[in-house]
Amino acid sequence: MNNVAKEAALPSNLNIKDKHTLQSNATKAPLSPKQPFFIGVAGGTASGKTTESFYYSLSNETLQKVNEYNFDHPESFDTKLMLSTMEKLKRGQPVSIPNYDLNTHKRIEPARQVHPEDIIILEGILVLHDSGVRSLLNMKIFVDEDSDVRLARRIQRLANERGRNIANVLDQYSRFVKPSFEEFVLPTKKYADIIIPSGGDNDVAIDLIVQNIRKIKGMHTLIRDVKATKHDFVFYSDRLIRLVVEHGLGHLPFTEKQVITPTGSVYSGVVFCSRLCGVSVIRSGESMENALRACCKGIKIGKILIHGHGTNGRQAPQGINAVCGRFPMLKLVTSEIDASLNENSRVIPGLGEFGDRYFATDD
Repeated sequence: MNNVAKEAALPSNLNIKDKHTLQSNATKAPLSPKQPFFIGVAGGTASGKTTESFYYSLSNETLQKVNEYNFDHPESFDTKLMLSTMEKLKRGQPVSIPNYDLNTHKRIEPARQVHPEDIIILEGILVLHDSGVRSLLNMKIFVDEDSDVRLARRIQRLANERGRNIANVLDQYSRFVKPSFEEFVLPTKKYADIIIPSGGDNDVAIDLIVQNIRKIKGMHTLIRDVKATKHDFVFYSDRLIRLVVEHGLGHLPFTEKQVITPTGSVYSGVVFCSRLCGVSVIRSGESMENALRACCKGIKIGKILIHGHGTNGRQAPQGINAVCGRFPMLKLVTSEIDASLNENSRVIPGLGEFGDRYFATDD
């Protein structure tokens, strides 16, 4: 893939490092591996991203015909290496990121060392192309920039800054870059959680993303704290739930509708295409009902109870993959996904039994 895994850094105004150390006054629990929040940033060439790291090194034979090589094709990127790199970071392990030289088209030493951080940004034209990579991303962003603007930036970057012949740049663009964008890059836009128009110059959109990440990460820090009071746990859980519900409703189909305002003017708006209903999974799911009712007046809510499989609780972490695999058209909206289970079948890093903590039925 054409991606760079690194500590959180987009443009200079996006620098996210919320570091906190949680210690108990009594006994210090062993620190769990840092679980990075992965943000994938995709988009066309020169759309407002930066560099590429996971290109394959070209052989001497290929270098002799480098003008015939398609650097924008998925097979040009070492997706296997990128996946293993992401998995190591997910496990809290430091990694070495290839240092790719765009002039020699080879990886050079030394490689760059990247350590697990709270937030890691993975960027490149085809970040959202591979399903395995997408499954490891917590947030998927597509940078949408006008094609003429991207072409102008590409000419400036390659011709003015790297001394490339303009005719050669345009020939490469028409033969490889544009067709690959239309075939491989643009279709991945449908997987994005957020689409940023005007590329990296859209400071408003970037600031909103940063603020939202910090807000969600901060609230998760509060509710995961074993010392959190019942009041704080419910308060911040309700805030997260409201965000999830509102975001989920935004994915439902709308249709246009015109209404008359109190001034007698016509306003063109939207309404849901059909009537809505909710289904909560007893018992933790019931904590989300009030937020849903607050967003959808008069909505009908049903309930289901999922019977456990005795001690076979190890199916839990794979629940999301199982459901999405069985129902591929299902869109899942969540604020965070935990890593795995420990030897006692407890979700880690976890926040305890949510239903008990929320409804104050724990010990």
